Amino acid sequence: MRTFRSRKHTATLGAVTAVLALALTACNGDETGTKSAGPADNTASVSSSQPSTDATTTDGKKAGNAAQNTGATKTGTSKAGTSGTSGGGSTSDSYAYKHPCQSGDLSVRVYPLEGSATQHVIEVNNTGANSCGLSYFPRVSLGASKASDHSGDITPAVPGGLGGAPAYPVKPKTAAIAVIDLNPGGKGGVTWVNEMNVLADGDHMPNADTQNFELGPDVKVGDAKLGLYRSTVADAVSSMKTAGN
Repeated sequence: MRTFRSRKHTATLGAVTAVLALALTACNGDETGTKSAGPADNTASVSSSQPSTDATTTDGKKAGNAAQNTGATKTGTSKAGTSGTSGGGSTSDSYAYKHPCQSGDLSVRVYPLEGSATQHVIEVNNTGANSCGLSYFPRVSLGASKASDHSGDITPAVPGGLGGAPAYPVKPKTAAIAVIDLNPGGKGGVTWVNEMNVLADGDHMPNADTQNFELGPDVKVGDAKLGLYRSTVADAVSSMKTAGN
């Protein structure tokens, strides 16, 4: 009797174990399926969203470039508009009348006039970006470079009866030209002068902006004449001949 009960109990336990094993297998199978489905869904989500992110980034860059180009265009248009508003812009005579030249925007040259023994050209070039205004003629004095006292320097005669525009306008990359004749008569004259002092604009520039030019030896100065600024050497010579009148 004891042996029979033991076998029946063993068989019952075996059946229960088998059922539990099947149940566990089923559970493991479901759990495995759930885990594998999770990563699959995440991967699909990243893959589907990645192109959208890249497209947004690319579009963003394109939009940025377009905005920069548009800004540059607007800036150019704004500048052009400003120039038009000022009545011809920064290269107009009207602009020059209101803006005296600065010495830093000028380049001054002095050289002998070809074909003349006594005449020199004073050439003032506007190296700036805008038009500017000069006085009607440069301020010029003739003296000795080593003199401690320049009160006795010679000042040339200039044309009289001046009037009209408030300044002589000089456009960018152009020159204002004046001609001086150190000795129109060609006779006599003082011999101690060896230097010409030139201030491009005596009406607005300080004396410190005066530039000194060596005249060389054997110079004779007598009744010197200086003309007004003109755009050509020929016109400057004609103006010089009216000095003192």
